[in-house]
This record gives sequence, structure tokens and C-alpha cells, in this order.
Amino acid sequence: MRGYLLRRLPSALLVLLVASFVVFAVLRLVPGDPAAVLAGPDASAETEAAIRARLGLDEPLPAQYLRWLGDLLTGDLGPSYAIGGQTADLIGDGLGATVELTLGALLFVVVLGGAFGILGATSRNRWVSAAVRVLTTGALSVPPFVTGVLLVLLFSVLLGVLPPGGRVPLLTAPDLGIQYLLLPALCLALPSAAVLGRYLKDGIERALGEDYVRTATAAGIAPRRLLWRHALPNALPPVVTLLGMQTGNLLGGAVLVEAIFAWPGLGQLAEQALVRRDYPVVQDLLLLLVTVFVLVQLLTDLVHAWLDPRIRWE
Repeated sequence: MRGYLLRRLPSALLVLLVASFVVFAVLRLVPGDPAAVLAGPDASAETEAAIRARLGLDEPLPAQYLRWLGDLLTGDLGPSYAIGGQTADLIGDGLGATVELTLGALLFVVVLGGAFGILGATSRNRWVSAAVRVLTTGALSVPPFVTGVLLVLLFSVLLGVLPPGGRVPLLTAPDLGIQYLLLPALCLALPSAAVLGRYLKDGIERALGEDYVRTATAAGIAPRRLLWRHALPNALPPVVTLLGMQTGNLLGGAVLVEAIFAWPGLGQLAEQALVRRDYPVVQDLLLLLVTVFVLVQLLTDLVHAWLDPRIRWE
């Protein structure tokens, strides 16, 4: 397993290096000048030039890129151009909220996706199978912003059992924090849970159709034992890979869900930084998301290799 990890590390580092270049280049192509935004509409050209020099924006782009990489390697993210404060502090304040939301959504994905997949593959009741198909189709076809509004109308307005938005940290008040977390986490998780459930259903059905399963069934082994000891473990490796990919989608979708439920995470910070052309905050945020996605994929590959030793041998 260690050798497999060492073989994967160079490609992961290369992806991060290419991603850093792409993030830096794309942000410089976005219309707008941070110096002009900071100086205001009535500022003179000399004032804008002075601000540009103070921020280092008058340097050549390769020099700015290398300076940014050097700051990243030393852990010095520098100050924010427009929002104010240190970039590391701003990201740190929002990171906990986004991680909390993503982990809550991931728990929903595993629970709901597992239930959808197992029920869809093993239920002999056509009404249960039809209900699973309707739920997964609806979760995939309805956009998250519509799902969020519907959840708020149902649980906050009509039933009045959950708050419509905001956040209370789980570590501060777990009972209140869970109430504020449930709706945004469920809204974020539904599409990924539907994808995972359909994928798991197909994997279990293929495993149950294998010759050894039919032989075991003829030998009188209980269906529940066949499911949990044979079919489900054989269906898990590709599902784990898919779960890693969906984790990346959860991180990306958290931006929209945070806006719907007024969740004070990295999504709101990214929106503010983009509007104000705050280069340090935006590029550090984007590279952070890419880094998390690469780490999740690396961890997913390790779990996949642990479940399927043939990958390590190859």
C-alpha cells in the first residue's frame, strides 16, 4: 500500500501545480482592476498606480505567480486586498462552516444512497421500488436552489420545526447546531445520494446475478447473508470511487447552498472576493478546493486499493 501511495503522489503534485497556474491565469483574465475597485470611481490615475504598486500588481505576471507560490510554500497568504484582514484568517473562519456542512451532507449521502441502492436492488414490493425510482429521479432532476426553497417552505414555514437559515456551530451548541445543519446538508446531499443509490443498486444487482450467488442460493444460504457478506462487498469498490467524486461535487455545490440558507462558509467569502476582485482570497480559495478534491481522490484510491488488492498488484 505504501508503494501504491508513493506512485500516486507525483501525479497529485503535478495536478496541484497545473491547477495553481490555471487559477492564477484565469483570474487575471476576468475584467476589472483591483486597484480601480479599491481607489473608487473618482480616484486619479496616480492614486490607482500607487495602489497597484503597493499590491505588487505592477510586476510582470510571471513574477507575481512565483511570488504567490513562494508565499503558499511558506504559509504566508498575505493580506486581503478589499475585504480586509489576513487571507488565512478569512479562509479559516469560513472553512469550519463549510467542512461542517460538507461532512453533514456526506453523512446524508452515505445513509440515503445506501438505503436507495439496497432497497432498489432487493425489494420485491413494486411500490417500494417505484418510490425509490421517483425519489432518485426527483433528487437528480430538481436543482438544489429549488430543493432548498421547498425544504424551507415545508419544514420552516408550514411545519415550523427547523430554522430556515443561519448557523450555530456544532461544537458550541450541538442540539441547536444540528437543527440549523439539517436542511442545508439534506439539500446539498440529495443529488449525490441519488447518484450513489443508482450506482449501488446496479452493482448489487450484478453481484446477485453471479453464478456463485445462484449456487449459494440453491444451497440454502439466507438472502440477507448473501447480500451483506457477498453481494455488497463486491459492489463497494466502484461505489467508493464514485463517493470520492461526489465529495468533490459537494464542495462545489456548497457555494450555492450556503447562499440559499445564509450559511457563513467559504461560499459567501468567495462571492464577496469575486465581486471586489480580491485576488489573494479568490486564488487561495480556489486552490484550497482543488487541493481538498485531490486529497479526497487520493484517499478514495487508497480505500479502493484496500478493497480490491488487484489494483495494488497492477
